[in-house]
Amino acid sequence: MRNLRIVGRSLLRFAGDDPLPLTATAWDAATDSVICAFGPSESRAVIELKRLHHGGNDTDQRLESIASWDAPCSLPSLPHDSILSMHHFSDSSVSCLILAGGDIILVREDPSPNQELVEIVGSVDAGISAAAWSPDEELLAITTQADTLLLMSRDIENVAHITLTAEDVNISNHVSVGWGKKETQFKGKRARALQDPTVPESIDDGVLSTFDDQSVAISWRGDGAYFAVNKIEQESRRMIRVYSREGQLHSVSEPVDGLEGALSWRPSGNLIASIRRSPDRAEVVFFERNGLRHGQFDLRCAGDELQTLTGPLKLKWNSDSTVLAVSYSDKVQLWTMSNYHYHLKQELVLPETAAHAVLCTWHLERSLSLALATPGALQILEYLSTTTSGSVAPPHDYGVVASIDGSWLKLTPLRIANIPPPMSLHRLQLGHTTVDAALSKSGTRLAVLSGKTLAVYGLDIAKRPMPIPSLLWQSNDFEGHSPRNVAFTGDEQVYVLTDHWEDAKCSLWIGQNGDLVLLGHVAESAKVSSIVPSVDHQRLYVQFQDGSLHELAENPGPGSSLIQFVAVSNFPSFVPEPRVVTNKTKSLAFGLTKHGLLYANKQTLARNCTSFVVTPSHLIFTTTQHLLKFVHLTDSDDLEVPLDEPQKDERCRSIERGAKLVTVMPTTYSVVLQMPRGNLETIYPRALVLAAIRRSIEIENYGEAFLICRSQRVDMNILHDHQPDRFMMHISKIVAQIKRVDRIDLFLSQLRNEDVAETMYKETLKVNELHGKVVPSPEHIGSKVNRICDAFLSILGQSQYRNDHFQNVITCQVCKVPPDLEAGLEMIGKLQATQDPLTDKAAEHICFLADVNQLYDTALGIYNLELALLIAQQSQKDPREYLPQLQLLHDLPPLRRKFKIDDQLGRRTKALGHLKDLEVFQEVVDYLQRHDLYTEALNLYQYDTICLKEVIRLYAGHLKNNNQYKEAALAYEYLNDHASAWPSYRSANLWREALSSATLAGVSQDDLRSLATSLAEGLTESKDYLSASAITLDYLCDLASAAKLLCKASYFAEAVRIVTVRGELGLIEEIIDSGLVERSGDMTEFLAEMKEQLLAQVPRLKDLREKKAEDPMAFYEGIEDGNIPDNVSLAPTDTTSGGTFMTRYTNQTGTVNTQTTRKTSKNKRREERKRARGKKGTVYEEEYLTNSIERLIERMNSTREEVERLVEGLIKRGMRERADAVFKAANDVVERCRDAIKDMYPEKVDSASGAAQMVDVNRVNGGPEGEMQRPTGGEATLWASIEEVGRKREAPVIKGLERLSLLG
Repeated sequence: MRNLRIVGRSLLRFAGDDPLPLTATAWDAATDSVICAFGPSESRAVIELKRLHHGGNDTDQRLESIASWDAPCSLPSLPHDSILSMHHFSDSSVSCLILAGGDIILVREDPSPNQELVEIVGSVDAGISAAAWSPDEELLAITTQADTLLLMSRDIENVAHITLTAEDVNISNHVSVGWGKKETQFKGKRARALQDPTVPESIDDGVLSTFDDQSVAISWRGDGAYFAVNKIEQESRRMIRVYSREGQLHSVSEPVDGLEGALSWRPSGNLIASIRRSPDRAEVVFFERNGLRHGQFDLRCAGDELQTLTGPLKLKWNSDSTVLAVSYSDKVQLWTMSNYHYHLKQELVLPETAAHAVLCTWHLERSLSLALATPGALQILEYLSTTTSGSVAPPHDYGVVASIDGSWLKLTPLRIANIPPPMSLHRLQLGHTTVDAALSKSGTRLAVLSGKTLAVYGLDIAKRPMPIPSLLWQSNDFEGHSPRNVAFTGDEQVYVLTDHWEDAKCSLWIGQNGDLVLLGHVAESAKVSSIVPSVDHQRLYVQFQDGSLHELAENPGPGSSLIQFVAVSNFPSFVPEPRVVTNKTKSLAFGLTKHGLLYANKQTLARNCTSFVVTPSHLIFTTTQHLLKFVHLTDSDDLEVPLDEPQKDERCRSIERGAKLVTVMPTTYSVVLQMPRGNLETIYPRALVLAAIRRSIEIENYGEAFLICRSQRVDMNILHDHQPDRFMMHISKIVAQIKRVDRIDLFLSQLRNEDVAETMYKETLKVNELHGKVVPSPEHIGSKVNRICDAFLSILGQSQYRNDHFQNVITCQVCKVPPDLEAGLEMIGKLQATQDPLTDKAAEHICFLADVNQLYDTALGIYNLELALLIAQQSQKDPREYLPQLQLLHDLPPLRRKFKIDDQLGRRTKALGHLKDLEVFQEVVDYLQRHDLYTEALNLYQYDTICLKEVIRLYAGHLKNNNQYKEAALAYEYLNDHASAWPSYRSANLWREALSSATLAGVSQDDLRSLATSLAEGLTESKDYLSASAITLDYLCDLASAAKLLCKASYFAEAVRIVTVRGELGLIEEIIDSGLVERSGDMTEFLAEMKEQLLAQVPRLKDLREKKAEDPMAFYEGIEDGNIPDNVSLAPTDTTSGGTFMTRYTNQTGTVNTQTTRKTSKNKRREERKRARGKKGTVYEEEYLTNSIERLIERMNSTREEVERLVEGLIKRGMRERADAVFKAANDVVERCRDAIKDMYPEKVDSASGAAQMVDVNRVNGGPEGEMQRPTGGEATLWASIEEVGRKREAPVIKGLERLSLLG
């Protein structure tokens, strides 16, 4: 599918008095200039070495002389010496010339004082027959006239000396597997049985060609590891020897009749090419490294041409192995291979015929640049491998692609017929090799440019089958010029860019209505690259070698000297093939350099681009990362290139390795790619598909949008979510456009409460985001399905849709969230009641949409037994099961039937209501006790006092049995059953209610005193001393015990009050003073323990956090006691990251392996016990210390009031020293707590660490930063611990103590 298009050409003719012939050329890769060697000739034994520059208007100005010297021939057998090989070393500006007479000459452009400009560094007395430098420029291979092979270093020192003998043929024992041979092809079972496929029908003897020139050729493999030598052996056969870099003979070729001296080893290394000539054809044959044949292709020489073809042919691969140049005496052919077929892409005819084949020299770095030389002319060309395709602007985007193959032009409209090369829909016989081709705007015109003519053909793409193009007109008015490019503007105007050997300027021609007219000169040939039309084929642009792009401003009449252009863009570097699109009256120029830089005007969009296509809406390009990317066309400053995220972004898609763009067809939302081998692949990228869907929705073509969604498996919710208001306004239009009932069902069945326009298919065009819809609220999204179904129901309920779309009505009911099965079944029930013939079909449809068992239960739930029978018949249920059940239900009275149905379906509340209506209270009691329906029964009998009390009594017993003592006691009190109420209050530890209910129940004094004693003891054990003292004083009348209990609670003021009220003043010293002393001692000890804990834990926590901040990895993997913690796995993982399991919890990056250990519940429980202990040296210690200090602060706050009451009590009883000691101890703990809060909760938190922790949390939760899952087993415990440590905590507030002034 790809052609070779000329994007740079320079033509030179050498003239003068007795000029020296051009005999050798070499590229200088450093300056992209050509080193030319002139002479020696038979009349002048002189060699002149010159450098050809790009600048200058004529030949003399462009040629810079390097050196000139006499070169007499030392061999009497040669009429004059000749240059066999010339190689230029760009790193040292040295040229090496090897002459047939045996001299090896170095020419230094910048010699040092002790060096000569021209130096003969070596000489072979016997003469040299062939020579070639290795690709790495380290070895020189030379064959001599004495049948020897020499290997020399770059310093021209002998490395190896090998003698070429006849015995070399024995090195290879060939076993052919029959590549491309007819004897290995399938010919039928009988023929295969009669012949052994391993035995060939004929064997070549290696007979020499009658046109063999007795030459020797050497060619190196691209990596320099091997080289081949093609030489005649004993005047009987040609043999290709393969040697290793060390000079070791590796193999020789099998005998081939008619093999000639041409030789070129493909740089990629798989094939060695040579020429084979027979009486009826000339072929390029291929050999493997082991010497076996590996295919061939015909050079397609006609009979007359073959008879006149008497000179030798030469072969030369380009540097990337994609193009093979075949040199004749007057022309050069360029062949490429695709899908194992060789295509003739270019045929370059030179103005004179050479005595030998045309010299062809490929550039060493720029793979499609080459120099062609004859003795009197030089042509320098630069090609671009590109596709010749038609318009990509709808509606003319038929995907027409023209492929050049010699005198055939292959046409394939990929939108109509996706035919891979080398096949095509039509082959256009031209009779001459095509230089370039172009298609018009609408694809109805085809311009074919050859070496002498321009032919315009007409195409009828709309007709089926598509006819062969017909010739409209033809012109040869530019005869004498060398055509370069052809391009269309519109459908009628065709432009041709030509060069001329005698004139250094490019000329532009215009063809219209059968006339080809010269517009004028463009610029110097060396400065012009090519002509290209705009994407819409409305304008013509000229691309120059300096990167500037100019638009043709006007069309001057014939005879004008220079054509006027308007500058459009100036790319930072030369782009061979620009593309220009007009966006909002502004021109956007895109270009791709040969180094992969993709430009938009002067902006660099990508640095790894391999191919690109521009449509009116998108820039589409492929990358070296094997991705296809889409860029929406906006202003050049707003162009957004998507990231390499094919899983997340619709504008990025993974493609096959090495695939390149052929063409794009937005109408069919397809992209055609060509694989490296040559086969085609048509894909439908989401970006184009969604663009087509959105475009159809915006023009209210919902039928087309639906079909796209259906064929491309796009979620159909986008039909609504892209423009919800427009969708809801045009429901009737949607029904009319989709038409078919099954397709409407398909759409309705895929609805769900999600805005796919914001999730799956979020709009990536920024302009639409700025002027787009308002994002709906979650509540609005949650009701989307029901709103759409209701809207369809309102339309489909109309008379014109009622009969044809009844099935859609049922679908709307079933597809609601939750499904409205009752409404759908009621509709079927109405049909069944009227004996409508659609009943069975409707039942079958609803059974297809929903679960049959659920439908059966729903049909029973609406108490329609006939409908339930109809649904059951559509299911897989056994009639022996459902028929007796339905018969039993049919025989019951209506209320009893409803009860049975609701009880069977688990609708207990309804069933209970039916029992109430049946007025069977005993059954109600049994039913509510069986199914715990007490609250439902309370609602049913709220106006029936007798039954209500009975239900409440049952409910109270149920609550009591379920340990809900408080509610049970309240229920008993509602029934005035205090005897049953007070035990429940007692069980609920409600001592006030228990004692009051026991008193109301009339229990004896002994029982009441026993109850009070047990309650007081229980409250004392739970340290509720205040409540226990109230019971002891009020019900047990024990003043001393009550005062002791108050002292334990530090309520000394209340203890003094109850003692003084009852006149027992002696108890003040006996009980209260001793209680003060005891509590002050306990409090002082308690505060000392808290202080000791703070002194131990706060510094340790600070030290841990400092270590974690300095080196997180060492903190989590650190070992203080010499033992490896169980929470760190040191086993090797299967991840690609070098990090460990703990990497995810730090600021370090890495990959977490979720397939580690500690997954069992046993390990998890063990980790949880370690976490609870918080042992020193483990990763759980920080969390344990933090929680411990926070609990200590909470205890201090809860002890503050008790401390204040204790201090006041001590002051009142004259114990000032004790009071001061308690206050100081408590105040010291409070201050240390405040210091601990400052250390634990600094005001400025490390933002980087916090951010990293948040990122890790997001990763585990499936957030945007990653897709890792939360770990399991023992790892989950560790994860929870570190998540707790990293959680943002609020600093607790420590309450201060109010100091009494009496303490000083």
